[in-house]
Amino acid sequence: MQTGFDWTIVTDIGVGVGIFLFGLGTLLGMLALARTLRRVNATLDVVDEQVQNLGTPVGEMLTHIGGISETADKTVARLGGVADALENVAGTLSQTVTLAKNAVSPAMVNVGATLTGISAGLRRLVTGKRADDRTEQ
Repeated sequence: MQTGFDWTIVTDIGVGVGIFLFGLGTLLGMLALARTLRRVNATLDVVDEQVQNLGTPVGEMLTHIGGISETADKTVARLGGVADALENVAGTLSQTVTLAKNAVSPAMVNVGATLTGISAGLRRLVTGKRADDRTEQ
């Protein structure tokens, strides 16, 4: 014996309305997302057009820079060769100076000793005294 109200119909209607509202909310969310994606698509079209307009000058500039870098590489290689040549010249010059010094130094010592002897001899001849005698006066 049933004497009360049957609540199953209310729960069925509530579930149906809930699902309907969820679907409606999802539809509105997807419509908003579609509008946003449409604006993003339009913006990307403008960006794509600008990138295409920049593509040619950028390509030419990169080609020019590539040529400059090749020229710079060649110049650096030449400078490396010049630096090596200068190092060789400096090494050779250093050896030449060392040889000249070694050749001239003994002669300078000999000339100095000879001049000292001549000076002492002339002093003795002129004054009749030795250099040691002068310090005693």
